[in-house]
Amino acid sequence: MKHIVNFSGGKDSTAMLLRMLEEKMQVDEILFCDTGKDFPDMLNHIEQVKKYIKEKYNKDIITLKAEKSFDYYMFDHEKTKGKNKGKKGYGWATMLCRWCTSNLKTKVINNYLKKYKKEGYKEYIGIAYDEPKRIKDKCYPLVNWKMTESDCLKYCYDRGFNWNGLYEHFDRLSCWCCPLKNLKELKILYTYYPELWKQLKEMDKKAYNQFRADYSVEQLEEKFRGGLNQNEL
Repeated sequence: MKHIVNFSGGKDSTAMLLRMLEEKMQVDEILFCDTGKDFPDMLNHIEQVKKYIKEKYNKDIITLKAEKSFDYYMFDHEKTKGKNKGKKGYGWATMLCRWCTSNLKTKVINNYLKKYKKEGYKEYIGIAYDEPKRIKDKCYPLVNWKMTESDCLKYCYDRGFNWNGLYEHFDRLSCWCCPLKNLKELKILYTYYPELWKQLKEMDKKAYNQFRADYSVEQLEEKFRGGLNQNEL
C-alpha cells in the first residue's frame, strides 16, 4: 500500500504535508501537478518546500505535467465530437466546463496512479476542517486534526513559509489566469501583478470566447481604472 500526498503548494496542502512529516506518518510519494499557470511566487514556494523537506526528511516532490500545455488546450486542441467538432481550442474555462482542471490535473494524476492499482494506495488531500462540502472518499488529515484554513496558514507562517505575500492578497490560490476568480481577486491581479495582467489581455484576444460572460479583460481594466464600489466586489 502506497501512501501518496497530493500537493498543490497552497496553504492547506503545505500544512498537511509538513505536519504529516513532523508526526512521522508514512509518506511514500509527494505529487505536484504543474499546470504551467501557477503564480511565479507559488512556484518559488514549492521550490522552498522541496529544499526544506529534502534537507530535513530526505523526501522529494515528484512534478507531474500533462503532455500538452495549457495554451495548447485553450487555443489549438481540435474538438473531435459534439456541436463544436473541428473547432480549435477550449477557450476560457467556465463553471460548466473546467477543462483545465480535468486535462492538466485530474487526468494526469489518475494516469500516474494507475501503476499502483494492484498494490493499492491511499491518496492524502489537503482539505481543511471548515470545508466539509469538499470532502469525498479520500484521506483528509486536516479534517481529522480539525485544522481550519486559518490554522493551516498560521502553521505555514510559523515555519517560515509566506509565499512572498500571495495570501496577503488572495484568500485562495488557483491559476493566475482563472476566469472564475471574483471581481475582487481580479482587481488584485490587475493592481499588484501587472505583468500577469498583460499576459491575460493577450490570452483574451486569442480566445474564441470572452474571459467572463459579463466582461472581457479590457473591459475589466476600464472598470478597475474607474474604481469599484463595495457592492460590486
